Amino acid sequence: MKKLAMAATIAAGVITLSACSSNDPEAVVETNSGNVTKEDFYNELKAANGEAVLQQLVTQTILNDKYEVTDEEVDEQVETYKSQYGDQWETVLQQSGYADEDDFRDDLKTQLLQQKAIVEDVEVTDEEIETRYERMQTEVRASHILVGDEETAKDIKSQLEDGADFAELAEEHSTDSQSAKNGGDLDYFSAGDMVPEFEAAAYDLEIGKVSEPVKTQHGWHIIKVVDKRETEEEMEPLEDIRGKIKEEIALTKVDNTVAQEKISQLYEEANIDVKIDEFKDLFESKENEQTTQQ
Repeated sequence: MKKLAMAATIAAGVITLSACSSNDPEAVVETNSGNVTKEDFYNELKAANGEAVLQQLVTQTILNDKYEVTDEEVDEQVETYKSQYGDQWETVLQQSGYADEDDFRDDLKTQLLQQKAIVEDVEVTDEEIETRYERMQTEVRASHILVGDEETAKDIKSQLEDGADFAELAEEHSTDSQSAKNGGDLDYFSAGDMVPEFEAAAYDLEIGKVSEPVKTQHGWHIIKVVDKRETEEEMEPLEDIRGKIKEEIALTKVDNTVAQEKISQLYEEANIDVKIDEFKDLFESKENEQTTQQ
């Protein structure tokens, strides 16, 4: 989970302080050795965190104006996390730096707004949506052996064809330490749980079959499908969740460069005019970076 709430907390303080006149001598801390004024505090905050906080506040303002995330969407994501972490949920929140669940929900809403922005122009075909929906009705149990290069993957595939034991090779060679200790077992997963290349290979394999080497962002995989079963949850009609599926697929197609290009485009369209001298060119420089990249 990405932590943005701390910056938002600082931002709230900056907003409050910026409303004060720079000549306001009111003390926010008094000591026998002297006072700290609102002006002192504001200037220090601005120097230490001003650029990051200002950029985040402007981004949030633009996203809230152009996109919408409903309470229901936030609720659904929160429930997914709660289901994933179970009794550890409160502990996970604290370890991630969140004061409480409301703090996390605020951060999550910002993330969902960013997602809507960056996938807005990504093309997803009807065929891709229908394939994802069909896969969502089946869970796959698979094992894998993850290695760093194609040559090693091909060698392992050859050993398997000669009768080597999959679990033993996984324990010996797989760089995925968590699954390796279980003979490569990944347990059951559904559509959207794995990276696209891995998912496609696993769903296409018959039970008991082993794949050719599959390249993903994590390395090279040899995949063995152990079982397939119908999902227990009743599926909603495709048309009711088409938009959600489309967004999920689009997110798999977006990299950091595309995401930054989209945010830079939003900055340019917003005609940002920063009134603080130190940060006057903050967003102009980001737009220029985008133009240079093009």
